[in-house]
Amino acid sequence: MTKASRLLMKDNALVPLVAIVLGLLVGAVIMLIGGYDPAAAYSSLIGKVVGDPYNLGETIREITPLILTGLSVAFAFRTGLFNIGGEGQFIVGMTGASVVGIKLSLPFWLHAPLAVVVGALAGGLWGAIAGYLKAKRGVNEVITTIMLNWIALYLGNYIVARFLLQPGQRRSYLIRDTASVSLPGLSELFGNARLHAGIPIALLAAIVFYIVLWRTRIGYELRAVGHSPSAAEYAGMHVNANVIRAMFIGGVFAGLAGVFEILGVFHYQVVQAASPGYGFDGIAVALLGGNHPLGVVLAAVLFGTLSYGSAGMSFGADVPPEIVRVIIGTVIFFVASHGIVRRYASPVPGPPQIRGGDLRPWTFCALSAS
Repeated sequence: MTKASRLLMKDNALVPLVAIVLGLLVGAVIMLIGGYDPAAAYSSLIGKVVGDPYNLGETIREITPLILTGLSVAFAFRTGLFNIGGEGQFIVGMTGASVVGIKLSLPFWLHAPLAVVVGALAGGLWGAIAGYLKAKRGVNEVITTIMLNWIALYLGNYIVARFLLQPGQRRSYLIRDTASVSLPGLSELFGNARLHAGIPIALLAAIVFYIVLWRTRIGYELRAVGHSPSAAEYAGMHVNANVIRAMFIGGVFAGLAGVFEILGVFHYQVVQAASPGYGFDGIAVALLGGNHPLGVVLAAVLFGTLSYGSAGMSFGADVPPEIVRVIIGTVIFFVASHGIVRRYASPVPGPPQIRGGDLRPWTFCALSAS
């Protein structure tokens, strides 16, 4: 590894760390202005998260979907796309898992895996719609994914209300026990927290993300297309196919997040008045994590801890939970504002950029380090 690469890695790590510290400091200042005690608020937040096994388990449960939606957004970013449709892919994944989990009667060894696969593929295909429109029609993926989020919300509500609704309730029937991926033994160790098989699978998904993107030919092509579609096409790569493929893979990650919320946490799907929000939070997780799988996992831990621990701030220090959203928003602001953050971190030169039409052979060699 060259000295420049080491400095770049150090810089990439320092920016989010400094942003987190600045975000927490700004949150403390806001609490002081509002007449609250920041020390008591933060200690109450930490106490809520690690105070007992149940809350620790529920924090882990809260982190899991953030890892998967963060990976969804990060994968698209790494391939030159902006997947703002994780929310819709999350909902479609939920709905696919609900249909299989409720309507089919199968043995456990087949039922649960089938529900997981169907939900993941449903999320992937939902993402592929935006990829197809981008590749074939030139429609910006930001517009299509925003629209597909709303379509997914109301389509999911229609399917639940029309085919899965339990009479007298605003939710579906419970999934069959054979479709559940809950882990009762592990849950008992954490005070009956809602732990499930999606937790290790989310960590496995981060490993798969890394292997696919940096250790396979497909990943090389995806990154090449993201850096320079013109150069990739000149090199014989199928640009349109890779755009669709990237959005499909990103959709699979987000779909899995929705799958495990149904099969592992709630065991039913409600008629939703609004989107759950995990897909949008995934954008912030990916940004803070630097679009790297390890960074996404760590960012999800931070966001999940803040989100679940905000109740501790409310009850332990009488601080409104909205303050936590202010802190998260401030962290995102500082991450996005690299120029501000780098005043507190050692600046290093940025990575080499590949421009359209730059067809020198070493431009593709640079992709192996990006």
